[in-house]
Amino acid sequence: MFNEIYDVIVVGAGHAGSEAAAAAANMGSKTLLITMNLQNIAQMSCNPAMGGIAKGQIVREIDALGGYSGIVSDTSAIQFKMLNKSKGPAMWSPRVQSDRMRFAEDWRLLLEGTPNLDFYQEMVSGLLIEKDKIVGVKTSLGVEIKGKTVVLTNGTFLNGLIHIGDKNFGGGRAGEKAATGITEQLVDLGFESGRMKTGTPPRVDGRSLDYSKMLEQPGDGNPEKFSYLDITKPLEKQRSCYMTYTSLEVHDLLREGFDRSPMFNGRIKSLGPRYCPSIEDKINRFADKDRHQLFIEPEGWNTCEVYVNGFSTSLPEDVQFKALRSVVGFENVKFFRPGYAIEYDYFPPTQLKHTLETKLVDGLYFAGQINGTTGYEEAASQGLMAGINASLKTQDKDVFTLKRDEAYIGVLIDDLITKGTEEPYRMFTSRAEYRTLLRQDNADLRLTPKGFELGLASEKRLKRMEEKHDAAEKFVDFFAKTSVKPEEANPVLESKGSSLVKQSDKMFKIFSRPNITIDDVRKFKAVEQYIVDNSLDNEVIEQTEIQVKYSGYIAKEKNNADKLSRLEYVKIPKDFDYSQIKSMSFEAREKLKNIQPATVSQASRISGVSPNDISVLLVYMGR
Repeated sequence: MFNEIYDVIVVGAGHAGSEAAAAAANMGSKTLLITMNLQNIAQMSCNPAMGGIAKGQIVREIDALGGYSGIVSDTSAIQFKMLNKSKGPAMWSPRVQSDRMRFAEDWRLLLEGTPNLDFYQEMVSGLLIEKDKIVGVKTSLGVEIKGKTVVLTNGTFLNGLIHIGDKNFGGGRAGEKAATGITEQLVDLGFESGRMKTGTPPRVDGRSLDYSKMLEQPGDGNPEKFSYLDITKPLEKQRSCYMTYTSLEVHDLLREGFDRSPMFNGRIKSLGPRYCPSIEDKINRFADKDRHQLFIEPEGWNTCEVYVNGFSTSLPEDVQFKALRSVVGFENVKFFRPGYAIEYDYFPPTQLKHTLETKLVDGLYFAGQINGTTGYEEAASQGLMAGINASLKTQDKDVFTLKRDEAYIGVLIDDLITKGTEEPYRMFTSRAEYRTLLRQDNADLRLTPKGFELGLASEKRLKRMEEKHDAAEKFVDFFAKTSVKPEEANPVLESKGSSLVKQSDKMFKIFSRPNITIDDVRKFKAVEQYIVDNSLDNEVIEQTEIQVKYSGYIAKEKNNADKLSRLEYVKIPKDFDYSQIKSMSFEAREKLKNIQPATVSQASRISGVSPNDISVLLVYMGR
């Protein structure tokens, strides 16, 4: 091992590192995954769940490209929910509650079964760099391991500092030491670094809770799954979550510890996730609220450990305990461990290219929380893209990137490298201007061909996607060409309070009505017969319904995307001298010089760069 030269070295084995290592190895690169503790591969450090609003779309995209997150989410799931089902399909978001121990085990076994992948347990304390090019890593024991590319996925471990009340100690996660050395070396090389904060709630003994006082939150009646592959199956049985609330009494008990809170007494100066605030932050920011929701989430099939979602905190452990005991259903609660906050180093992602390769060091890639993101899904998608591009670089192949109209992954990376982030970045559907195109149901149609070209998605996966695409297209065509008579259509229309027809009409037109669903049109004999004769599954039927009912919206959004994408092909020459453009605003020149956008389209999305600045830039480029 120590005498070998690896194509790709991945540092850290969280969600980003695991996807990066799997991608590089599956693309044929000789890969090393090095981490401080091999027992904690793909550890769910915070909540035991995958997916959610916009995050579920990302997991589907990872799966469509040939990553592992969707597969592991299915094999370790204990509950499945499709969120936002009452809204349009652009908002539907799959989410699973996971068995935390099984999730990590399944990931490790998948990685161990991946060819070209070696493992090593040690802390990486430095990088080997020659003439602004990465050549390997150095461990805390002084071992040097050579590599053509390196992917850093350090999570919260870079100079990690854990806070519980007025106590703090070094650590990257509860019970694990922090990683040192890398930040200092990168800063010496000219990188800009910063500090961020995240937190986690207490873990409690489920045997000490009274669930009869809480509201049960079961999974879907007909659960789906994440992966498009047949190797995983929908859940046949599920575990319920539960919901309860804080109260004014709980809030008052928590306030008693605010003077000992590192968030309020100034010991924590870095910013935490805006959309996942601590309980003390919620009480402070929303003082008019007399209660907040708490979701009680089991950590697995057989364990009694429970995650208290909504009670993230860094208050002293005695304050946490006293307050939780005043929550309905928690009167006799027992702690497994208290909640805590953690501060860690990150590197503003404007220092990266679209491939996630750093601009300062050739062959060095960053992925995950080191880039200022929060969430397993955001980290995993970056790891996948960094692993893909590190592998492509060693094979002297063209880079692989995704545009904003192609994937949420493309939106995520473009936001990071173009706009940067000063607080932990979390994906939302509202961040995607083309979310009607980027639905969870069509991630395979969008991305599986790309995954196949990379060598990640199998031919079987591609064939399955093509069959789904063709079947849905034919079913849509069937609706467009087939008519239904008034005597068959009107009873259905009348039952839905929809206007009746006086003559035969195309089924497509009737199906397009807002209040008419697939279940309604299946009452037409020809439709049900078509489904039976062609053995159509739920995926094809759902895809057809979306294509029919939202065809106008989809076409309009695709047209807008096509218009704007033209600027994606207008490349800005490397080392373009922005200082020569005197008619451009000073702020725009500074931002463009600092970020060095690759295309005019990327330049137009930089905060502080106006449409007039873009017009001036195009003139100077001879456009």
